[in-house]
Amino acid sequence: MCGDGRVSRYRAGSAADAARAVRFARQALRRVAHGPGVSPDTATVHAWLAALGNRLDQALLGDAGDHLGDGSVIVVPPGRLQAVPWALLPRLRSRAVSVSPSAASWLRTRQADAGMPGAAGRAGGRVVLVRGPGLVSGGAEVPLLAADYAADARDGRHPPPVVLGGGTATAERVLAALHGAGLAHVAAHGTFRADSPLFSALQLDDGPLTVYDLERLHRGPRRLVLSSCDSGVTAPAGADEVLGLASSLLPLGTTGIIASVVPVHDAAVVPLMTALHQELRAGATLPEALTNVRPAPGADPVAAAAGWSFICLGA
Repeated sequence: MCGDGRVSRYRAGSAADAARAVRFARQALRRVAHGPGVSPDTATVHAWLAALGNRLDQALLGDAGDHLGDGSVIVVPPGRLQAVPWALLPRLRSRAVSVSPSAASWLRTRQADAGMPGAAGRAGGRVVLVRGPGLVSGGAEVPLLAADYAADARDGRHPPPVVLGGGTATAERVLAALHGAGLAHVAAHGTFRADSPLFSALQLDDGPLTVYDLERLHRGPRRLVLSSCDSGVTAPAGADEVLGLASSLLPLGTTGIIASVVPVHDAAVVPLMTALHQELRAGATLPEALTNVRPAPGADPVAAAAGWSFICLGA
């Protein structure tokens, strides 16, 4: 653990215990979101998730969890532990947590983000909103966000948002819109290919948009929100590199990505995402915004599972 100019070493669980705890936690969040057989009693479900969160906390943080201080946390996990629902850990639940594939990657994105002139700069730039086909919610957050950002445009805070969906969210149009955008939100089903991560894809109106397609971008959107499915899952490739939908954009100038590590409930995501963008429009960073909008203890389990399933990658 690094902080306050010091590097400290603490004992945690074994790699095998950590991987097992992560697997159980992701399966639990998926089960709460989509069933079957979860108890209808809210307290029982929360107690079950709390027990899994405590197990995950001990396996991943161990003694280090007692020395985190009060600030935000940056996690640089090994490749096999990139897709962890960090908010499920009780000692991280109320903190702004960022996840990076390596310390060097975090430093690059941090330096790039520091070049923006404060909160106003982070909130500026072109806003892109994409709604793919087949969502249970119909991508219901997209028209709500479009109305909010259109109002900001009338106030001179942004250019008018670019909104794609209902037949216009084609691969070429989406790639053109994403290029160099200040903020992009994509509500589209995704598939992660563990056997071939570069063929992981987002489903658009004319078919899949793969990692190969995203790598055609000369410059990625500065900030990106992927609101559906398990778009934050990656596969390790070497000592520091990971491959997946979200991680493919970090080398292309994207400084922060919000994505989920389990398939989330489409309808439960809608209020979460509208609240998230309210925080962003007010000047919050991505990890701050995600922390601020997670449901309170005792909330509807499906809504809570949605909030705990998302992580922030990058700075």
